[in-house]
Amino acid sequence: MTSAYSTDLKLELMVTGENSGTWGNKTNKNLELVQQAIAGYEAVALSDGGTVTLAMTQETLSNARNMVLKFTGTLTTASTVTIPDGIEKFYIFDLSAVTGVTNLTIKTVSGTGFTAGEAAIVAAYSDGTNLNEIALNTLGGTIATAQIDDDAITSAKISANQVVTAKIADNAITTAKISALQVTREKIADDAVGPDQLSNTTVSAGSYTAASITVDAQGRLTAASSGAAGDSNIFPVWFSVNGTYTANPAANKIYVYAAGGGGGASGPGPGQSAGGYGGIGLAVIPVSAPYSVPVVVGTGGPGNPSPNASGTAGNPTTFNTNTIVASAGGAGPGIANGNTNPGPNGTFTVASPATLVKDYTPLQNNVGFQLFPGAEGYRSKGGGAGDPAPGTDGQDGGLVIYENNQG
Repeated sequence: MTSAYSTDLKLELMVTGENSGTWGNKTNKNLELVQQAIAGYEAVALSDGGTVTLAMTQETLSNARNMVLKFTGTLTTASTVTIPDGIEKFYIFDLSAVTGVTNLTIKTVSGTGFTAGEAAIVAAYSDGTNLNEIALNTLGGTIATAQIDDDAITSAKISANQVVTAKIADNAITTAKISALQVTREKIADDAVGPDQLSNTTVSAGSYTAASITVDAQGRLTAASSGAAGDSNIFPVWFSVNGTYTANPAANKIYVYAAGGGGGASGPGPGQSAGGYGGIGLAVIPVSAPYSVPVVVGTGGPGNPSPNASGTAGNPTTFNTNTIVASAGGAGPGIANGNTNPGPNGTFTVASPATLVKDYTPLQNNVGFQLFPGAEGYRSKGGGAGDPAPGTDGQDGGLVIYENNQG
């Protein structure tokens, strides 16, 4: 009767009466195979993106029979190592020399296995069908205090979700352990902060009339003083007309809104462009009777209907010649090369005795600005940059005067 072979280690199972004169050699070979199975070590090079098939050959030392297998190589894509089907065996796999180890799967030929998680030494066993990793979370036993070295647990190993009230002893958290950055609004109960918890500022307690105050970035009042009451009974008295303005004898202060005329748009074409905005702003002037000055309201510049032809600049608005000047918007340039940049914007300037309150010119590029009817934009309505049509005339300027002490 011919010898058979064991299922797991492929040892020769000799039949009585067979192999006369060779029992010793065959027995020694079987012992070598057993030795390989319980103490054998072999290094196996991996195939990047391929499969390395381990063998368990009858009567022959084979790499799948080793107890310890050390894999080496660099993996950049999914790679596989297989052990034979149908064997039951314990393995130790040394993955410490594998680069890109998470690309490696170790399994039986026809069954399942596991994908390596890190370049470490792992244990696994084959049940004849599948290869099963022996992971730490599948082992029994308890990790007690004696098994943890002093200073072994770092902050990175502690989940914030696990530091719960039950884990903190009474009075265990001192002031030094609390970062000021962590005492956020969400950590403070409603009405928990009272007057005694607020630090004093340099502001004296009391009432202030027409107060001038200073507030810091945290919303705290850092300075306060009483001031004079603001102007009262202020009314508009002049609206966008040319001529000589004469102040009411009771007025001692006037406010002047002024805007220059917008530039005319260029003609149609690849380079059609809008005219510029006129300058626009607000100034205040002290007056005393008698007070009369000339006022000129700038008109918008004409647009040009001719293809690629430039428009015409607008005209400035002036109060008392040079005391307040809202210069005009520039003409929309007509450029055949496709440049659609609008004409330059005007400026708003004041001279003594006028004082600038606000220059609104920069706002006109971003908002539809309107101080009074007819004052919106002071920009040409010509082609390009959102204007309705090429060749549109610039919008006329405007001027409004407000007097105080008007009854």
